[in-house]
Amino acid sequence: SVSFADGGALHARPNFLFVYTDDQAPWSLGCYGNTYAHTPNLDRLSTESVMLTNSFVVTPVCSPSRASVISSRYGTEVGVTDWISPKGREYTRDESQLGLDPNLPTWVRDLSTNGYDTCLIGKWHLGTLDKFHPSHFGYRHFSGFREGGVTPQNPKLEIDGVVKEVEGLADDILAQLALDYLRNARATQPFLLSVHFRNPHAPWTPYNEKDAEAYAGKETPVPEPDFPDLDTERVKKSMHDYMVNITTVDRNVGLLLAELERSGVADNTIVVFTGDNGYNIGHHGVIHKGNGSWITNAVKGIPGGDPRLTRSNMFDNSLRVPTLIRWKQGLPSARRMARTTTNLDWYKTLLALCGVSYDESAILRGRDFSPLLRGTSIRWDDDLYAEYSQHHYREADMRTYRTAEWKLTRDFRTEGKDELYHLKSDPLERRNLIGDARCRDIQNRLSKAIEENMRRVNDPVLARI
Repeated sequence: SVSFADGGALHARPNFLFVYTDDQAPWSLGCYGNTYAHTPNLDRLSTESVMLTNSFVVTPVCSPSRASVISSRYGTEVGVTDWISPKGREYTRDESQLGLDPNLPTWVRDLSTNGYDTCLIGKWHLGTLDKFHPSHFGYRHFSGFREGGVTPQNPKLEIDGVVKEVEGLADDILAQLALDYLRNARATQPFLLSVHFRNPHAPWTPYNEKDAEAYAGKETPVPEPDFPDLDTERVKKSMHDYMVNITTVDRNVGLLLAELERSGVADNTIVVFTGDNGYNIGHHGVIHKGNGSWITNAVKGIPGGDPRLTRSNMFDNSLRVPTLIRWKQGLPSARRMARTTTNLDWYKTLLALCGVSYDESAILRGRDFSPLLRGTSIRWDDDLYAEYSQHHYREADMRTYRTAEWKLTRDFRTEGKDELYHLKSDPLERRNLIGDARCRDIQNRLSKAIEENMRRVNDPVLARI
């Protein structure tokens, strides 16, 4: 790895702008093929970036996914397996005492100890207690919210240690805080600016009316109109409001990119745009992510959170995220990459890109995919192992093994919930082939792969099977 002995040369190291959205599926962007989307800034960014088309998270909900990004460990390994609920209510646990262990190695801390100025703006959701504060994980500056969500308008934010209500729309405020940071960044010191937007997490209203203008008079698409008993009206309303929120993200990313240009650091700043999990709006008859709910007429009137609503899942739509990586000085542009990568891989990949080393003795589950970004041919396994132990709304212990051709999900909590899909002929995962005699061999092979991975990460569910 590269090391800079004298501080004066530090600025040669690339800066990082790590933009991270909440509940955003790749299908929400024009550059990923959505003709309804109004995302001009991200579409343009994609032409300057390496665009990943098989970028997955290993748990399809918020907190465990965020834990995996920063620590390169599976949620079951670090005790964060579902979104952290700051207070218990019906169908959820009280997890006000829960958080990510601050003693775990993080790439943010590795950057900080190697001379980077590190700043997080936006959502944390890895523990609300002071001992879980982002400053204990390597961030020198934090403005945002520790818990899972804030209201879309006039949010309560912690800004430099002081919690106060700020007037305006949450993401517009976060973008302004990020712009302030960029304007004040010192030219002599490389920076990591992580911007964790609130959008497009529900609730979607109120939103910026200007961002809605692009959708006025447009027919709102319904992803699977033939799904039995689909509540089409609700799908359309949800899709419209969600996409307006996507356009808000796009507009604010545009402001950040413009500021990089204005301040002359765009060429040597690595820009990453990605998210914490995917999303469904009518896909599979579901709304939401891995802890999705049915969006059918039959469930109208059932209160939110009720287990009868819940459709726990490991669909690709819940696990796949948009990912764009731009480094004008160091990576090719307008390149699509179809290799399978995961959120566990950010740790080693980002450090490799800037030449910062990490503790070789640390347990890190991810891999360094930086050679693939450059187009270098290396040995690479495209299989995915993913997990989700859900305990809010309903209990599930889902474990998934996915190859380019097949995908098996086993639920070790509830009999009869296993799912097997032949992705080659059924990419939308509509025909569950569990129990089909013709698939017995592949089912056994994938089942074995799941159990091998459970042993590898010392999965606590093993004790029950």
